[in-house]
Amino acid sequence: MWDCSLSLYTTMITKMALPTTIEKLDIDVLQNILARLSAVDFASADCVSRSWNHVCSRILCRPKFASACSNNPSLLVAIEEVANEVLSKLIRPQFAILSVGSLFSMQEAFQLITAKLSSKIPVIINWSSGFIGRDAFYEEFKKIPKLESGIRGIVLTVGCVPGMKVKSISLQKQVEDHPQDFMIDKFITDIWEFSTSISGRQSPAALMIFNYAMSPETVIVGGFCYDFRHTATEELACDAVALVFVTDRNKPPGIGETRFHAALSSGLTPVGPTYWVDSVTEKYGCMAHLIVHREGPFEAMEMELSTMYIGVTKRKKCSVGQEKEKWMTSLAFHRILSTGTDNEYFLVEDVGVKTGDTFQCYLTDSNTVRSSTDSVSNPVRSFNGSDKWEVSGGLIFASMHRGQPNGDTSLFSENLPGVTFAGTMCLGEMWRGDLIPQESQEQKSAQGCFLHRYNAVYLVMSYAP
Repeated sequence: MWDCSLSLYTTMITKMALPTTIEKLDIDVLQNILARLSAVDFASADCVSRSWNHVCSRILCRPKFASACSNNPSLLVAIEEVANEVLSKLIRPQFAILSVGSLFSMQEAFQLITAKLSSKIPVIINWSSGFIGRDAFYEEFKKIPKLESGIRGIVLTVGCVPGMKVKSISLQKQVEDHPQDFMIDKFITDIWEFSTSISGRQSPAALMIFNYAMSPETVIVGGFCYDFRHTATEELACDAVALVFVTDRNKPPGIGETRFHAALSSGLTPVGPTYWVDSVTEKYGCMAHLIVHREGPFEAMEMELSTMYIGVTKRKKCSVGQEKEKWMTSLAFHRILSTGTDNEYFLVEDVGVKTGDTFQCYLTDSNTVRSSTDSVSNPVRSFNGSDKWEVSGGLIFASMHRGQPNGDTSLFSENLPGVTFAGTMCLGEMWRGDLIPQESQEQKSAQGCFLHRYNAVYLVMSYAP
């Protein structure tokens, strides 16, 4: 009796399974299954048959981010945790960004992470004021702010952008024989030459970290940090480094188009009149004393100076390659340290303000943070459910002073659920992009790259097969 039942059951299962063998699965269904495998199992699946190899190649042709964070007090263990997590994903890394807490050794972190990755992969390491990422061990999302005593923790992000070339290019420090302007010109020329050699165009698709005189079509994101290391020229001191993304004009057939989009969530509201700078005295190389005048009567501003900045309007003639020179406008923000009794002078952080510059005062405002983030959500949300474009990943560069527990991450978590993203908290944020809310005329009016304070900058990477 049992033999008869078992035979009948086996016959039924065989007949049921015949129409749905793995070889007869729709290619999209098979791709969805294989994309969920671990890296080791995926490598085995790649060798099963020619059709499976074709599907595996389709999976790897799409851009991808992988990220993990750890706040393990041991740097060695933390590096091990995040590296094992991101390298377990189906990804062929083309670049890596490692944000390190101030209580860890930058040089030790550099040596440990470069030993885990290929020497051909450009790696940028920075001291961060806080982290945004998914825990490598518990798989839970974390936002780790800086404490008074510092911070122990790291977040590692690796990315793959098929059809593009990625390179880190440094802005070297000024030396006696070469003034800063010479070094900046060389920095820009190096970026142009790399972009031209790969794409045939001088302007790259995107820059991370630093911008200077790039054409408006180049998307730019980044942030200021206490210190950094990179694999471009480890032996040379440098003032900045750019992670340059360039579309390869000789990319293999079958690879779609990757695009970068940048958005800004502001946290500052303009207040008071416009001021003109009559004279500037720099102090200690990190502060500037400004003698100013304004039009109209004095208006007292009853606000804490620790929450106020000046936004300096900068206009500069720029050209890219053989293009005709044109004026570009940008804003640079400086925190106010003190003012005169009727605002006849300002003492501000950082240098760079020039005689003849104009500025307006700005106040940090939590209501502006919320409304700005909501406004930016609309263009970002348009990617969700798009028939043509799919989002591959995202990065956040947020001010360490904003203090938003979940606000800076909601743009991705609520509008693009399931998308891999990570971030770092900065001393200052850099932005120039295309995801601008309809009502943000201030962002539209400035063509140059912004040096921001108390803001969050978002990078969204999309792909069309």
